[in-house]
Amino acid sequence: MAKAPVLTPRADDFPRWYQDLITKAELADNGPVRGTMVIRPYGYGLWERMQQDMDARIKETGTQNAYFPLLIPQSYLTKEADHVEGFAPELAVVTHGGGKELEEPAVVRPTSEMIVNDYFSKWVQSYRDLPLLINQWANVVRWELRPRLFLRTTEFLWQEGHTAHATYEEARDFAARIHRHVYADFMENVLAMDVVLGRKTAKERFAGAINTLTLEGMMGDGKALQMGTSHELGQNFAKAFHTQYLSKEGRQELVWQTSWGSTTRMIGALVMMHGDDDGLRVPPRLAQVQVVVLAIKGDEAVLAKVREIGAALKAAGIRVQVDDRTDTPFGRRAVDWELKGVPVRVEVGPRDLESGTAMVARRIPGGKTPVAVDTLAAVLPGLLEEDQALLLRQSRERRVSRTSDVTTVAEAVEATDAGGWARIPWATLGPEGEETLAEHGASVRCLLAEDGAVPDADDAPGNVAVVARAY
Repeated sequence: MAKAPVLTPRADDFPRWYQDLITKAELADNGPVRGTMVIRPYGYGLWERMQQDMDARIKETGTQNAYFPLLIPQSYLTKEADHVEGFAPELAVVTHGGGKELEEPAVVRPTSEMIVNDYFSKWVQSYRDLPLLINQWANVVRWELRPRLFLRTTEFLWQEGHTAHATYEEARDFAARIHRHVYADFMENVLAMDVVLGRKTAKERFAGAINTLTLEGMMGDGKALQMGTSHELGQNFAKAFHTQYLSKEGRQELVWQTSWGSTTRMIGALVMMHGDDDGLRVPPRLAQVQVVVLAIKGDEAVLAKVREIGAALKAAGIRVQVDDRTDTPFGRRAVDWELKGVPVRVEVGPRDLESGTAMVARRIPGGKTPVAVDTLAAVLPGLLEEDQALLLRQSRERRVSRTSDVTTVAEAVEATDAGGWARIPWATLGPEGEETLAEHGASVRCLLAEDGAVPDADDAPGNVAVVARAY
């Protein structure tokens, strides 16, 4: 009788496969309140690695970290009409505290534009205070009707940047810098994820922004996932909060602003873009464990050798873990590490001691090969870089092969129904066609210029709309 697979095959039921993998790779569990999640240590380790790398990139732009309160006076959200309208259905509101009804209800932070601007208006006095560049790592709450772990949860973790500038051009350029040099560079070079950089349509734009730049990735089932966004806020929030500065010419001027964010959704993207029927595949540059050294049996000589190998690999700068839990069957441990997507397993048993080799199993391309123990520290870094490049190449090939150029709305819908993306001239589609797409469960993920670059305007000649079903 055939052995049941550890995970539901992706081709049979992609959502069930995703849920199986999240659970069995010990990434997260559902929280006690609907829509919340408990991020388990292995999943949180991925987030920590993402956070550390992105934090360094953000700081390279001159941005500093700060922290703003979780609870925001409800009255703040009424100051910018588009913003409050956009977030109203998702708000969680605190009406009681300390056993008493609050004089003013407090909103649990859905995003921080409002409270940040209240303080920016105090901190910015003259042109000498600009640019003001602030980021915070925090949690937010948006009441989610259709939760799914990491992708859409009522509470999630993120970073949100907020900046104030003297001119429109400075704000526009800073939003674009975050979009490309922080987010895109991180996602492509660390997460090994192919992403499309584009401009959101007016319908999909962040509430209160004048322009939203997005990064869209194609998941394993052909659906799109918004991976991060960078917004030009114009002067909308500055007007609402009277955030002004005294210019060099002695005039009071409103600041120009940006905001930008990325979230724990990136962990869900990691699963859906790189995962296979055997589990997760973690890009080596991201992995908190790049190589696991496994003892096949509890032989003292074997245990000594795996610890020796572990020490040598660590000294070579590889993030390594020694698995000497020989009271647990080797097969079970190997499957567990495969589920978790550790890029390389180095397996050592009594026969390997005799031959002076270890069996190297590569999770990303698959396959096993014996490697001389004394060459492991020299060989493995190159293999890890090969595997990093392979994941990016595979994700890019998937998107290219499953994207069709079409000329009608009906063809665009047909392409998304078949599990792919469509590219259609925006002049052909327009807002009316965008509404028709919505009736069929598809949306414009972003607009691209004719040459594939990010366009300067929604209606720039030659703009192309990228259409997909999305998470």
